[in-house]
Amino acid sequence: MEPLRIDVVSDVMCPWCFIGKRRLEQALAEASDVPVEVTWRPFQLDPTLPPDGKDRSAYLEEKFGGPERAAAIYDRVREAGREEGIAFAFDKITRSPNTLDAHRLIRWAAQEGVQDAMVERLFELYFLEGADLTRQETLVEAAVAAGMERQVVARLLAGAADRMATEQEIAAAQHMGVTGVPCFILDGKYAVMGAQPAATLASAIRQVYAERASGAPASVA
Repeated sequence: MEPLRIDVVSDVMCPWCFIGKRRLEQALAEASDVPVEVTWRPFQLDPTLPPDGKDRSAYLEEKFGGPERAAAIYDRVREAGREEGIAFAFDKITRSPNTLDAHRLIRWAAQEGVQDAMVERLFELYFLEGADLTRQETLVEAAVAAGMERQVVARLLAGAADRMATEQEIAAAQHMGVTGVPCFILDGKYAVMGAQPAATLASAIRQVYAERASGAPASVA
């Protein structure tokens, strides 16, 4: 049979999406008998952010009521990250980005067969190094690290290539009922919402793939 399609709806400024990526990797290892094809799909947690982003302190003040409240909320994220080997460095982040250009980059990376490496590098830059993902230079360097052509990426980012297509894809996810990320869509039929444990994802992957063989609907929690 053809590989099981897994569409991961995600935003690179979402820490739970980084955690979800690690858990998906573990799930795929657990369900290694199932052939899969993973595609990362765009979503924006805050599309209202200006193109050059917003000062992180101001953003946290508006979203959580201040850095102290945000720190309390992020304690849970830090703990979940540690369990997955992610050392979140929230204190290094100085700017909350509009992630549309980052999603354009991820879209192009799929065409080059380096999408997973691209997503990984963007997560690392933002959550481990505190990089500003609105800066073209940062995105270009991320693309090069993932194996893409510097000149091509710089030219595309400087223009409006795939901007509308990316926005339409985000709108399509919202129309499907995706209101939070990560969301794992299996075979275009079943959605697993949130950064679920690896065992849960692995079980869902096996169930949906088994549906192909039996012809019976899968029962995915």
